[in-house]
Amino acid sequence: MTGRRARDWGIPFAGVPGPLDAITDVAGVRVGHCTVVSGTRPDGSDAARTGVTAILPTPTTETEAVFAGWHNQNGNGELTGTPWIDETGLLDGPILTTNTLSVGVVRDAVVAWAARRGLLPQRWAMPVVGETWDGHLNDIRGFHVRPEHAHEAIERATGGAVPEGNVGGGTGMVCYEAKGGIGSASRVARGPSRWTVGVLVQANHGLRRQLTIAGLPVGAELPVPAAEPEEHGSILVFVATDAPLLPHQLRRLARRATMGLARSGSVSGNSSGDLFLAFSTANRGAVEGPGPRSLSALAEPEMNPLFESAVEATDEAIVNALAAAETMEGYRHHRVEALPMPRVVEILQRHGRLASPA
Repeated sequence: MTGRRARDWGIPFAGVPGPLDAITDVAGVRVGHCTVVSGTRPDGSDAARTGVTAILPTPTTETEAVFAGWHNQNGNGELTGTPWIDETGLLDGPILTTNTLSVGVVRDAVVAWAARRGLLPQRWAMPVVGETWDGHLNDIRGFHVRPEHAHEAIERATGGAVPEGNVGGGTGMVCYEAKGGIGSASRVARGPSRWTVGVLVQANHGLRRQLTIAGLPVGAELPVPAAEPEEHGSILVFVATDAPLLPHQLRRLARRATMGLARSGSVSGNSSGDLFLAFSTANRGAVEGPGPRSLSALAEPEMNPLFESAVEATDEAIVNALAAAETMEGYRHHRVEALPMPRVVEILQRHGRLASPA
């Protein structure tokens, strides 16, 4: 990880970020990563370039449900547990991300982790685990993700700054034909209430020529690493907010991630898996215990500042993933270069779009 984020390069974005410009600006939300990098064969055929990322929605995620909603922009992907979110509007437990062929291992690991801690009040569990495909850089058929990696990601989850780029579930991901991975951003919503909206992405999508930054098609001015492939990548987007929203409102909020994704240039290709989930940390405890419960919720017209914030933060989170990621060599010595940020800055300067000198 370079430690430099998009704003550090002077790239302008609309809206006002929270103090960390990360999903953890939503109070109580925690993020943890377990990065798996190994490989010893000379031909690189066993190169592990993968991992697990965990998002814990509240300080007591282990025992507390929050309202949630999700959206399927293009469905060549997996996000387990979502039928139960459709049914109840509740997210119960952590959210984890990994690679495509490790979803089952991670899902079962979450159940085992909860069971060992006595956190399964029912005799069943519906963990939320999402994936994108890292098989260009990672020996994905080597099944390098193990249960202990999922446990480690959960146990490492903290507030504060979110590591980005080649970490956790984003370790082996490729975005706009550059090294991609994990990115995060946040917004303080416009208006008197100043609700916070935070986003975390696992970015593994897009063609170089599609890449758009600060409203400019910068990808068209950047060299293409190889013969242009068919677009077949995916992205996971998770939106958190402290605004009091009901499940149907959170579904509406999750759908706005599509517009942030579009701002970065994506067209959600035919084989793309673009899956988005939003949750609210408000109304905590309101769904526990017997009897009628009292809830608070925004009126629908008050959703507009949250919609705008989700769009802006999704766009920035994707660029943060690109800015933080470093060049990686992996499976069978496949190599993916980091996005050439100095060249991006030069393009933005030439078109008068740089916020300040990098």
